Amino acid sequence: MIDSELTLVCSPRARRITLSVRASGEVRLSYPRFATREQALAFYDSKRDWVERALQRVGERRQAMPVGGEEEQRAEIERLRRLAKEDLPPRIERLSQQTGLRYTKLSIRAARTKWGSCSSRNAISLSLFLMQLPEALRDFVILHELCHTVHHNHSSRFHALLDSLVGGREKELNRSLRNFRIR
Repeated sequence: MIDSELTLVCSPRARRITLSVRASGEVRLSYPRFATREQALAFYDSKRDWVERALQRVGERRQAMPVGGEEEQRAEIERLRRLAKEDLPPRIERLSQQTGLRYTKLSIRAARTKWGSCSSRNAISLSLFLMQLPEALRDFVILHELCHTVHHNHSSRFHALLDSLVGGREKELNRSLRNFRIR
């Protein structure tokens, strides 16, 4: 049985079955073309406890939001956008020149699911929420995306390159980054 808040998507880009709960309360179940709808729904059924907990957290966040919270959030996003447009372009350019890793384009978005991404054409997109991170972690995320201009995957060669660029501290920086959430 499918719940009313469940959105089921067969995605040609998906490599595995994934489940996410959005801030709106929408539950999204994505699956690759090689998986069946029944396999995706079986995965969903196996994760129902996780979905319930995630929906509960979403509800708690909504209740905790102060009156006028949406306006305050919009103002905060605009403040972060201004800071990001001032800070991130020169930062990525400096790191690109230092490392010799070249990107084709930079865009700054209000992405809430990823700190950054790199397209197959080496266009890098960074979340404006990077501005909530310490500078060292901002650099780490940017270096991570610059490494994708050479290795468009997370292979051992990708990790070796990133680790060499951060002085052997990739695992440590990754652990530190996990302490932050995009809000």
